[in-house]
Amino acid sequence: MDPLWIVSIAAFFGAGALAAAVFSTVKSMNSTRAEDRLDVLAGNKSAETEVTRGLMKQDFMTMSKGAAKAFGGFSKRLGGFGTFLEQANSPIDFQTFLMISIGLTVAGAGIGALANSPAPLLPVFGLMAGVMPLMWLSMRRKRRFARFGAQLPDALSLLGRALRSGNSLNAGLNMVVEEMADPISTEFRIAYEEQNLGIPIENALKNMMTRIPNLDLKFFVTAVSIQRQTGGDLAEIIDKICEVIRERFKILGMVQALTGEGRLSGAVLMALPIAIFIAVYFLNQDYVMLLFNTELGKKMLGFGIFMQIVGAICIKKIIDIKV
Repeated sequence: MDPLWIVSIAAFFGAGALAAAVFSTVKSMNSTRAEDRLDVLAGNKSAETEVTRGLMKQDFMTMSKGAAKAFGGFSKRLGGFGTFLEQANSPIDFQTFLMISIGLTVAGAGIGALANSPAPLLPVFGLMAGVMPLMWLSMRRKRRFARFGAQLPDALSLLGRALRSGNSLNAGLNMVVEEMADPISTEFRIAYEEQNLGIPIENALKNMMTRIPNLDLKFFVTAVSIQRQTGGDLAEIIDKICEVIRERFKILGMVQALTGEGRLSGAVLMALPIAIFIAVYFLNQDYVMLLFNTELGKKMLGFGIFMQIVGAICIKKIIDIKV
């Protein structure tokens, strides 16, 4: 067997074993201190075991803080994978997501091997299959954010009418929960329940803004915070915000129509090299293998991938017009 095949297969199994080990470690340390105390009282665990586990937790948290400090910028932009799953309203948990990703990675590499693909392409096939769950969650998250943004003007109009009729802000939030559909009803329900449990309503709304990073929602949360501190007619402020949001939607629709050709051109230009590569590979495999077997071919392949990424970024900057 070709040594590159052995290295590729070993790399995939090694990555899977590493991911499983990390998940098992995190899961084993996920017990709370209260649960440890209950286990000690029930006789399922000794006090020495609890102390040892607490020291292990402390060491693990110290290492985690060090890793988070090293990769702080990336972690801050990502916002935590748990938050990502919550924002996407994922029907699967992290364990299921991890197992599906690993399974698809191995399956992608296996399909590539069955198709007699060259060994350097096996990791590419595995990566392409492994990122599919992440792409699915990203699309699900994006659609949920879009639905929330489309529902927000109607929800704020309902809240403004509730305030003008004499209801409190808390009662207005409950009316949005009862009258509106998901996802905005779910997010307002969480905020309503948080303020019922004693959390100030400003903090509850800020927590919702953390879950849903929407600019229009930020206007509303900021207006509520200022009104609670300085006073004023909140119903009138909400009406003004609704008017601004609806005007932004009109302008955004015009922008989407004007940039439609650019977005389509970008999709075609990004997909065309990949489609041509696959077609030529099946038509004349020896011709394509020059990119992998020769030093100049490897440099050309790397430069082509780099230029694809640069082109995607440039097209994204051109068509992404802020409104």
